[in-house]
Amino acid sequence: MTDTVKPDFYDPKAFFDGMAAAGLVVPTAVLGTFGRGAKFEEVVNRFNDLVNKIAKDDGAELYAFPPVMDRKIMEKVHYLETFPHLCGSVHSFFGKGLDALRLAQRAEKGEEWGDELKQTEVVLNPAACYPVYPTLTGTVPEEGRLITVLNWVYRHEPSLEPTRLQSFRMREFIRVGKAEQVIPWRDMWHQRGIDLLTSLELPVTSDVATDPFFGRGGQMRAASQKEQKLKFEVLVPVISAENPTACCSFNYHQDHFGSTFDIRTPDGEVAHTACMGFGMERIAMALFKHHGFNPDTWPAAVRQLLWS
Repeated sequence: MTDTVKPDFYDPKAFFDGMAAAGLVVPTAVLGTFGRGAKFEEVVNRFNDLVNKIAKDDGAELYAFPPVMDRKIMEKVHYLETFPHLCGSVHSFFGKGLDALRLAQRAEKGEEWGDELKQTEVVLNPAACYPVYPTLTGTVPEEGRLITVLNWVYRHEPSLEPTRLQSFRMREFIRVGKAEQVIPWRDMWHQRGIDLLTSLELPVTSDVATDPFFGRGGQMRAASQKEQKLKFEVLVPVISAENPTACCSFNYHQDHFGSTFDIRTPDGEVAHTACMGFGMERIAMALFKHHGFNPDTWPAAVRQLLWS
């Protein structure tokens, strides 16, 4: 396997080309949609196993959802107001014979044909935690709830940067309960995330962060989010030293999802929520960037953690 990566040299194209030459990724025609080779997937799975070991005594309930969700969830959380530039809606053909013929003819001619389709009841899942919240409507136990998922996520961000994918996986934990339960949990996982990536001998930093809200109103939302320190990220330089890549995030939503989906604590108050997530592809790429394209040559301590 080719192993020419240099941790102190940052060139997104050279890094992607190196991963492709090593068989780690499979290039496709659309930006941000590359395939994953066997070694890439092995690293993702090993990291996921490591997360399981760290969280094994936390008592999280495991849920699994498809990469699509009820579009009413997207509407209910006001995603189209805050992140319209990232959303992905699923459309399908509902016509009859002549409509199908016209659709096929337009496609064969290389013409636009999307207006021949109509919106379905599902959208592509924009956040791993979103399908969880509607399942929590009602009263949570005194100790709250803790749920974990590994979900495919879609965001319309085509880019030449290999770390900025349109379709990727997030391993998330979602905590629901009172503010005094949720905030310390978020902070605990923030430190866990720093310690975990440091133990894998990655050069990590942490910072207050904001979501990529849309438009002028989004700038005010971002400023408020940053001022209240509602979101933290753990960063690793992968394609840039000056702008390191967010590999995991830790978010406190206050009572936003609790009020939206009528989630209550036993005393009748609106529940608060927090979530934390690991970007699985980004963490794999961070490991390849700093330890080389061949996992067999990685530092012994890193291999011991991931392959023990």
